[in-house]
Amino acid sequence: MTDSPPAKAARKPAAFPAAPEIAQAAQAWLDYLAGEKRASRHTLDAYARDARFFLDFLAEHRGAPASAAMLGALAPADLRAFMARRRGQGVENRSLLRALAAVRSLMRFLEKQGLAKTDVFAAIRAPKRPHSLPKALTVADARELVDPATRAGEAREPWIIARDAAALALLYGAGLRISEALSIDRDAAPIGRIDRVAINGKGGKTRVAPIIEPVRRAIEEYIRLCPYDLSGGPLFVGARGGRLSPRILQLAVERMRGALGLPESATPHALRHSFATHLLGRGGDLRSIQELLGHASLSTTQIYAAVDKQRLLDAYRSAHPRAVERNRDPSTSN
Repeated sequence: MTDSPPAKAARKPAAFPAAPEIAQAAQAWLDYLAGEKRASRHTLDAYARDARFFLDFLAEHRGAPASAAMLGALAPADLRAFMARRRGQGVENRSLLRALAAVRSLMRFLEKQGLAKTDVFAAIRAPKRPHSLPKALTVADARELVDPATRAGEAREPWIIARDAAALALLYGAGLRISEALSIDRDAAPIGRIDRVAINGKGGKTRVAPIIEPVRRAIEEYIRLCPYDLSGGPLFVGARGGRLSPRILQLAVERMRGALGLPESATPHALRHSFATHLLGRGGDLRSIQELLGHASLSTTQIYAAVDKQRLLDAYRSAHPRAVERNRDPSTSN
């Protein structure tokens, strides 16, 4: 059985729905994000989609394609109408915040070329950022997801099961993003006495991730079983020998979480969250975890302190004698 995702027809990116000078400048904005800002493919796709939604909305709202004159005369009411439209389409706060960030980025780029003004954004109150915490797995569940024995009954070749286990082990054992793990080349593989790997993370920033022995053994087992000559190419390959798609790992985890009875929050990225949460729970300090995860700001890493605190509170409420006693007595107040 192969592990290729459903084939999709290649599509040419849609042009921006605006007057020619704005459409051309918007494409230059995307090139700028990709080149100078080194934005990820996911960010570029999301920003392009949000910008097209906005320009398409303006064409309908104002009755003409967006022009420099129109963008220079935007009113707060126009932005509020755009946000109301997106909310009506079911867009939640997190995605709406990203859409506003994309539109603001585009408008700033256009403003530098004399094609727009951005002072209108000062009159807009952004939606509140949701305070959802990362969904970490338990240690036992994380170990099951990275254990090839969990998939012993699947009708898949042993090397494919070993490959997925090795890639997932990098997410949980080193805190890598799925794109980072799959970007590793065979010649840089952490095997044998090589106990670290250089990762090119978000924003083009390079960090060195230490790789523990169980993860190295998982990678060695995959390389031993893999039918392809991996030298000079990617470490993780698909059934046809090309670089492995992230979607393949996502599908593998979906199958495992169904078999293990895990929630939908059990994704490959949850293994990275679990890496940070479990390290913190075992006494790791935030600054070290920040460096391991490749976070630019410590404030991004601090969310794991909230995760660990919540986990301790849940354990206390479910197991501590006084907490159990309070839960049973509805008349007891805090």
